[in-house]
Amino acid sequence: MPGPLFIGGTASHAGKSWFTAAFCSLLRRRGVRVAPFKAQNMSNNSFPCIEGGEIGRAQAMQAEACGLPPMADMNPVLLKPHSSTGSQVIRLGKVWRNVEARDYYEHAADLMEIALGGFARLASQFDFVVCEGAGSVAEVNLFERDFTNLRFAQAVAAKTLLVADIERGGVFGSLVGTMDLLPAGQRELVRAFAVNRFRGDPRLFEGGVAFLEKRLGIPCLGVFPFLPDLRLDEEDSVAISGSAPDDGAPVAVIRLPRISNFTDFRLFPRIAWIDKPGAGNFQAIFLPGTKNTIEDLNWLRERGLSEWLIGQHRGGARIVGVCGGYQMLGAFIDDPDHLESSLGRVEGLGLLPVGTVLRSPKVTTVVRASVAGLDQVPAYEIHMGRTEMLEAIAPFAHLADGRPEGACAGRVMGTYLHGIFEHPEVVRRTLGIDLPPVPEKLATYGLLAQWLVEHSKAPVLEDLLA
Repeated sequence: MPGPLFIGGTASHAGKSWFTAAFCSLLRRRGVRVAPFKAQNMSNNSFPCIEGGEIGRAQAMQAEACGLPPMADMNPVLLKPHSSTGSQVIRLGKVWRNVEARDYYEHAADLMEIALGGFARLASQFDFVVCEGAGSVAEVNLFERDFTNLRFAQAVAAKTLLVADIERGGVFGSLVGTMDLLPAGQRELVRAFAVNRFRGDPRLFEGGVAFLEKRLGIPCLGVFPFLPDLRLDEEDSVAISGSAPDDGAPVAVIRLPRISNFTDFRLFPRIAWIDKPGAGNFQAIFLPGTKNTIEDLNWLRERGLSEWLIGQHRGGARIVGVCGGYQMLGAFIDDPDHLESSLGRVEGLGLLPVGTVLRSPKVTTVVRASVAGLDQVPAYEIHMGRTEMLEAIAPFAHLADGRPEGACAGRVMGTYLHGIFEHPEVVRRTLGIDLPPVPEKLATYGLLAQWLVEHSKAPVLEDLLA
């Protein structure tokens, strides 16, 4: 039986998730029963699993490329940062504990066993598993404790493709340096390399490919062009544009320090990401999800963004809170068990007559809702808080069982429904904004598989899949 295949990178955001999805899509189209896997992910973008719990959004996207529902075994360990030094650890979909970075690798041996168990269960169910690494495969300070990159690939005897991003420059140094730093046993796993995000005529890089193949002693899978119009769900905030406020953008999103599930806004072609008060005349401003509502609400106030937001509302902008952003819009947030902060209660922005209490267990579920006259719209919830109306106002939506969800008061609305604004008709009816047409996701995954095949050297591609 072929596989597994491991996709490693010379750095974060080199394109590992794209290549993993591309291989998954290609294999599915060949009739192979394939599943994605990532031993450990660090991301506040997540998605509910079919059996409950949550995994990284990128692995949910890759599962979709395979024609599968998200499963906890596809991402056995998920780190959701809540501060600069600490993360909530999700094991097999469920909240385990909050861990400081300095203490995390004390659990490396146990987490390696959890990761290997998740992989083994997938390998027993599917013909092929495509595994994605994290960050760079050559983090020498982590070699002995790593269970995400080539130490894991060694344990499962995975062929490895090394991906480098040429757009950021330094592709020769990153590939040669990465291979040079790998221990011999790990270096032997690397069967090919790929140069990603190339702009221009690839014939101009033929000399570069020849140099790298000779220096590294392995073939180049291909030089892959940059695809700005192909949209996939991203896993971390490196993907967010750092654009300044733009008077022409109809939509602004507050770039919270601990922003989560920013894929909610992936269909908007132009977004002003706001991290300080400034100019702008927006139709809608989103307060997005966050891994730490209380701390990010305090940040909002310290930056002067709370006053800016209220001023924008008075000027006619719609204010939309999603998940943690919804909680911020209310009268108060209580944290009696100190799940997020040492503060017991903080005042909200007071734009919606609701109050929130942060409580376990975490809600992680896929739902369908009726929104703005549309029925059975798919969405999902991932949150700790329970929010109640303090006075009678209209809900944002109704869930399939008839329960009201969220709240609306004039030009202010809040909801726990992630993904609801990934539906163009919902956006049109609730915000009055027309989004450009986007291809169906299945078609997008087909284009991704085509991209992989068209720009690969066929013998190298088939060797990786053999």
